[in-house]
Amino acid sequence: MADSIDELPIFPLNTVLFPDGLLPLRVFEARYMDMARKALKEGSGFGVCRIAAGSEVGAPAQPESIGTIATITDCDMEQLGVLLLKTRGSERFRIVSQQANSQGLIIARIQRLEADSDAPVPERYLPCVRILQAIVTQQGEAVFHPPLAYDSARWVGHRLSEILPLPGKVKQHMLELDDSLLRLQTLLDFLQQHGLTIR
Repeated sequence: MADSIDELPIFPLNTVLFPDGLLPLRVFEARYMDMARKALKEGSGFGVCRIAAGSEVGAPAQPESIGTIATITDCDMEQLGVLLLKTRGSERFRIVSQQANSQGLIIARIQRLEADSDAPVPERYLPCVRILQAIVTQQGEAVFHPPLAYDSARWVGHRLSEILPLPGKVKQHMLELDDSLLRLQTLLDFLQQHGLTIR
């Protein structure tokens, strides 16, 4: 529920997870192995945040304040001490406060955020839809979690934001936007600047 305060373990990464996005993870550090086991046992999730400062391994990194809750959809142990996870993004959240436990796992108090506005895709943003359709044609439908909502401005914006070669800070900005049409406009500008539009 939006506006409620919950406690959530945070997995800082050099990536941005969007709602309904798919994110495979290779987990080997003890703190994240324990986090994943607990999530699997309890059917709970964990927060994925882009790293604002620091690195993915070693001392706890400083996460961005806004991230996405990830739920585990599949798990495998390829070798002893390495978990292969398939995760899916659900809702966005904002970190209210945080502290690291004895393992170095960040435990945050978070506020769940409302989903950003949605609308049918206006005609001027159809180049964004055509790019996504071309990617699915080339890579197969498994690249995105079904259903493929090409008529949803929010869905199209999230999917383009995660697959386009945008700088990390720009992807973070795309996640934080509450206006799906503004996100599409930003993405369309990027496509046109790089000659990536499809007629």
